[in-house]
Amino acid sequence: MASLSKKEALERAHNRVRKKVKGSSQRPRLAVHKSGKNIYAQIIDDTAGITLVAASSLETSAKCGANCEAAQVVGKLIAEKATKKQIKQVVFDRGGHLYHGRIKAIAEAAREAGLEF
Repeated sequence: MASLSKKEALERAHNRVRKKVKGSSQRPRLAVHKSGKNIYAQIIDDTAGITLVAASSLETSAKCGANCEAAQVVGKLIAEKATKKQIKQVVFDRGGHLYHGRIKAIAEAAREAGLEF
């Protein structure tokens, strides 16, 4: 049996998370994606199949778009946009990544800015 590449392992982990985490209109899903240069967050209603709110480090003035500081800014930004659309509760989808570092920074910043999950 051949070993998995990093991308394949991440996809498998994300699929395991997505089996359990579903977003609805009452409680949409906060999905996080990180790349080497930027970090992205979306609030998605899976029943309707639409993205309600999106934010990324591309929208911020952070010097480096992929560090923990940028993740905190993105977390605050996504929470502010969500509260404008009357979204208070979400389900957190870590995208197959460990709850650590940038993923944790987004989650904690979003919680501090008013989102509940």
